Amino acid sequence: MELIIQDIGFIIGTTLMYATPLIFTALGGVITERSGVVNIGLEGMMFFGAFVGAAVAYFSGSPWLGLLCAAFGGTFWGLIHAIACVSFRAEQIVSGIAINFLGAGSALFISRLVFDGATQTLTVVNKIPQPLAFLFGEGKMFSSSGFMGLVFNQFATVYLAFFMVALVWFVLYKTRLGMRVRAVGENPEAANTLGIDVIKIRYGAVMMSGFFAGMGGAAMSIAVVSRFSNTLISGHGFIALAAMIFGKWKPQGALLACLLFGAAKGFEIYLGAKGVPVAGDVLAMLPYVLTLVILVSFVGKTTAPAAIGKIYEKGDHI
Repeated sequence: MELIIQDIGFIIGTTLMYATPLIFTALGGVITERSGVVNIGLEGMMFFGAFVGAAVAYFSGSPWLGLLCAAFGGTFWGLIHAIACVSFRAEQIVSGIAINFLGAGSALFISRLVFDGATQTLTVVNKIPQPLAFLFGEGKMFSSSGFMGLVFNQFATVYLAFFMVALVWFVLYKTRLGMRVRAVGENPEAANTLGIDVIKIRYGAVMMSGFFAGMGGAAMSIAVVSRFSNTLISGHGFIALAAMIFGKWKPQGALLACLLFGAAKGFEIYLGAKGVPVAGDVLAMLPYVLTLVILVSFVGKTTAPAAIGKIYEKGDHI
């Protein structure tokens, strides 16, 4: 019985750890698409954030500084996406695809410059701390290998992600700013007649999507693992995008969807650790297969913001 409880704790703990980067990135997607701007460039922003976070943590020794710089690195690409889509009215899907290539390409280019031609950090970087670690371990209140330790002895980014879900929900649904973001995403022309600056709202929302995606990338490179590599993200931005859609463009829905995808990763790692006679490549496919199944099953059954993807042509431009 104790072993079963430990196994459950391991799966839950792994789920939380791997869901965290997705939660940050999916929140970014919720914000930008609630304002009416599609951002499929989350993958590239996440990739760039993963590199910046690991590189800054490597050179500075501070994972917190790495996390902050990663967020601003993602914000930069959010600004580029906003300039293209909001000011120059570019096709949002095309711009997002370009951001995916540019974000990843620039990260690898800079990596080769600062790490002697390598596309990964040369050594292990300092990880984000575990704020409740003082409660777990030998002679402490709880065993680090018991259910409580496996579930709650998490990196600070896990707790930060849940806090951000609550904060984004509060801003979107309980503040004037959130009301304006949602109004712009539903009917920008009507919002404009009410004195809402559609351009500024969309700029801010798209840049915030980059901010959160950058944090998501860093949560992967300086928490889940302790280095950056060119295969680290590998589609997680697209999984976060699917989680946002499955979650019906709501922070709480995106959270639950990310936990579901994280659980797929948790089961993958658990089955691999238990030596289940299934090829490792097949197990690694689980999160991506789940993504495809959910997209096929639910995309047509969810209602997106009415003005999503539509170019707004009125008002001043930056």
